[in-house]
Amino acid sequence: MGNIKSQSLSSRVGVYLLSENRLLRDLLARLLSKKPTICVAGVSGSLDTASQEISASRPEIVLTDCLTGARDESLLRKIFEQDPTIKVVLFGMDESPEAFLKAAYLGAAGYVLKDASASEITTAVDAVAQGEAACPPKLCMNLIQHLAEQSHRGTVAEEQEASGKYSLTHRQLELVSLVAKGLTNKEIAASLNLSEFTVKNHMRRIMKQVDAEDRYEAVDMIRSTGALPHA
Repeated sequence: MGNIKSQSLSSRVGVYLLSENRLLRDLLARLLSKKPTICVAGVSGSLDTASQEISASRPEIVLTDCLTGARDESLLRKIFEQDPTIKVVLFGMDESPEAFLKAAYLGAAGYVLKDASASEITTAVDAVAQGEAACPPKLCMNLIQHLAEQSHRGTVAEEQEASGKYSLTHRQLELVSLVAKGLTNKEIAASLNLSEFTVKNHMRRIMKQVDAEDRYEAVDMIRSTGALPHA
C-alpha cells in the first residue's frame, strides 16, 4: 500500500502557492489539496524567502498574486532562471491588455482576473497542469492581435531595410520599376514627365550604385532585396 501511495503522490503536479493574503492562501491551499491531480508543494506569504523555498520544493507550478511591481517581476525572473521549465499562474490580475502582455512576456502560463472565484483559480491551475494556457478569451485575442502587429512591423522593417540597401531614392525606385516592366528610356521619360537625358543619367547612377553591368542586371539586383516585386 505504501508503494501505491508513493506512486500516486509522484504522479501529481506540485504547486507552490505564494500570496501575502493569509486568508486567501489558506483557502486556495485547501481547494488545491482536494484535487486528485495536484499536490501542494509549499505555501508562503513572503517574497523575501519565496525564491529559496521554491527552489527547495521543486514544484511544477507556482501560483501567485504577486505581480504588482518591479520587485515582484524580479522574483518571477529569478524563478525562471532557477528552473526554466516551471510554469507560473498569476491570479488577482487586472483586466488590462498592457498588464496581460507584460505577464505573457515575463513567461506566465496562466492569467486569472481579480474578480475570479477561488474555484476558478484552481481550475486555471488544473488547466496549466494539463499543459494548457489559462487566460480570459478577450485578453488572448489581444495577445494574438499584438503578435500580428509585431509580425507586420517586422515585415515592414525588413522591406524598408531591403529597399534601403542601395540607398535608392523614391524616384530611382520608380524608374527601376518601369524598366522592370520593359519600358524604354523614351517611354519612361514620357511616363515620369522627364527628359530622356535625365532618365539616362538616373540609370547610369543606379547601375553604378548597385554595381551592375546593365539596366536589366540592376533590376534583378534591386529586386533581390525585396524592393521590387517579382514579375
